[in-house]
Amino acid sequence: MSTDKSNWIPEQETTVGTKFLQKARKSPLVPIGLIGFAVVAACGLYRLKGRGSMKMSVHLIHTRVAAQACVVGAVTLGAVYSMYKDHFQNQK
Repeated sequence: MSTDKSNWIPEQETTVGTKFLQKARKSPLVPIGLIGFAVVAACGLYRLKGRGSMKMSVHLIHTRVAAQACVVGAVTLGAVYSMYKDHFQNQK
C-alpha cells in the first residue's frame, strides 16, 4: 500500500518559528520587549568605548537596568492589555 506523503499537511506545525508566532499573537508586547532589550544592549555595547571616566562595571549596570526596564515594561503593558481585554470584552 503506497501513501502519497506530498499531499499530507500537518494540522499544527511545531517548529520554533511557528511556536514563536503563536506566542506573539497571544501577547504581542513580549516580542516588542525583546526587541527593546536587544536595541538597548546593542547601544550599550556601542557606547562602551566612549564611556569616558565611568567605570566599566557602572556602565554595564546602567545598560542592564535599561534593558530590563524595556522587557519588564513591555510585559507589564501586555498583562494590563490582556486583563483589560478579558474583563471589558466579557462584560459586553
